Amino acid sequence: MTRQGTRPRMIGPMDSYSDRLQAVIAQRGALCVGLDPHPALLAAWELPDSVAGVERLVRTTVEALGDQVAAFKPQAAFFEVWGSAGLQVLETVIGEAQAAGALVIVDAKRGDIGSTMTAYARAYLGDGPLAGDAVTLSPYLGFGSLEPAFAAAEAHGRGVYVLTRTSNPEGGTVQLATDPSGQTVAQTMIDQARQRNLMTGLDAIGLVIGGTHESLGVDLTGFTGSVLIPGIGAQGGTMAGARQLMTGASVTALPTVSRSVLAAGPSPARLRATALDLLSQ
Repeated sequence: MTRQGTRPRMIGPMDSYSDRLQAVIAQRGALCVGLDPHPALLAAWELPDSVAGVERLVRTTVEALGDQVAAFKPQAAFFEVWGSAGLQVLETVIGEAQAAGALVIVDAKRGDIGSTMTAYARAYLGDGPLAGDAVTLSPYLGFGSLEPAFAAAEAHGRGVYVLTRTSNPEGGTVQLATDPSGQTVAQTMIDQARQRNLMTGLDAIGLVIGGTHESLGVDLTGFTGSVLIPGIGAQGGTMAGARQLMTGASVTALPTVSRSVLAAGPSPARLRATALDLLSQ
């Protein structure tokens, strides 16, 4: 098993993640397909619950949609469960998606401090085999703890998405908690991300805001980065709802659909038809 077309992408100083994202959305429309090969989907595709089954599902999906959608979001956990063989599949699918012209957002939700965060940044935002175009991060050891990842993303022309107002119901307990001034944790993350993007001019720092909410509950005024919007489809969010949620915000919005697209497989034609239907919405 080899990773094909995977020579590290050399990104020039003017070739920022934000620029590439806006360019691919302008060409293909705003849709990110999540690659979450969990056992139920493998069974639906009549594939074994094994690393071979995972490889077949994700590579078939990328082959069918790689020239059609703006981005893929492989969830690292579904590959890590198979150890080194699973990580090899992740490496392969990152390279094949990029070779097809799609961006790759590795959904790893990493977050730590000091040298550990620096190592995570090197793994997912450097020029190593697990580096996509962007990675998801958890800021709940403090926004500043993610500094090594911010610096690496900016230096390598990549992006990060900071968990801010997530789609799971439990998220509000932490994210909508307030400080003595009455400001929520989520709003603090947005404000600090906005300040960082204004300072660098790169808009490398994006946000994760779930598409399942009836209203944002936060203020995106002045935030010019991109927003990853999971929760569309199986979790109850809709493309129309995501569009309404972002009304009035000057952001690049990227709705993400996982199970609702993958459930159309293993037929490549059905995968493409489902993605096209979502794009039409």
